[in-house]
Amino acid sequence: MCNTCGCNVTTGNVHLIHGDGKLAKTAHGHESISILQGLLSENDHQALHNHEHFDTHGVLAINLMSSPGSGKTALLEATIRALKDEFQIAVIEGDLETENDAQRIRQTGVPAIQIVTGTACHLDAHLIHDALHHLPLAPLDIVFIENVGNLVCPASFDLGHHRNVTLLSVTEGEDKPAKYPVMFRASDVILLTKIDLLPVLDDFHPEQAESYVRQLANPAPVLQVSAKRGTGMEVWLTWLRQQVAAQRQRISQGFTARPARQPDAIYSPTDSPHYQHSHAA
Repeated sequence: MCNTCGCNVTTGNVHLIHGDGKLAKTAHGHESISILQGLLSENDHQALHNHEHFDTHGVLAINLMSSPGSGKTALLEATIRALKDEFQIAVIEGDLETENDAQRIRQTGVPAIQIVTGTACHLDAHLIHDALHHLPLAPLDIVFIENVGNLVCPASFDLGHHRNVTLLSVTEGEDKPAKYPVMFRASDVILLTKIDLLPVLDDFHPEQAESYVRQLANPAPVLQVSAKRGTGMEVWLTWLRQQVAAQRQRISQGFTARPARQPDAIYSPTDSPHYQHSHAA
């Protein structure tokens, strides 16, 4: 998508292709007409810098991805309310326009930086780098990055984060992991959101949605949650606490490499009361 619609050029990386920018001309001195590979390379370089910056301050960075309207902001609001006495949290919001979501997050009492991407349907590492100039990391434990609502492009751009969390609303259709495999294959945990609507959505089967994830050879836990009702939230919060603990241990031991995806057994969704109830004999 990015190589045809031009959304790979953002306000954060446009300097690379304009004027005397690194990618403005080819090696032969001609204007470059194919810049995607170079932009991705520069993005990865910046992402590594971001990752080191997060690690230097002992911060866990989590990238939230989904289609529009899946409930990312509502999940963040509920998560912040539940954890704000345990952890210092901040949020980076990405949208094409408006500060609506950032304003909602600020009302919970935590700092939120809004990134307006304009025509770009994803965040990139340069945009995150710019946002970090306005976000003191020293006192923080977790930075949530709420990516632009889109099931395609966000999965292709490394931000320097530690974990990918993908939301799939039960209103979207259980086959989304099959239709958009790149994002769901890259996920460290998948949240089936708005499960309070399942009684009126008899065509969505959570076990089938999980089956599509497994067909991608992704062992990540698939958790069922309702931010509105609180159902399943404790399992999600437990996963977050475990990630923070793992990040702290990794930093204390001097590790700088990206943390590997954890085995599914550690974060089993079968611990969820909702799961146990719905699978009771």
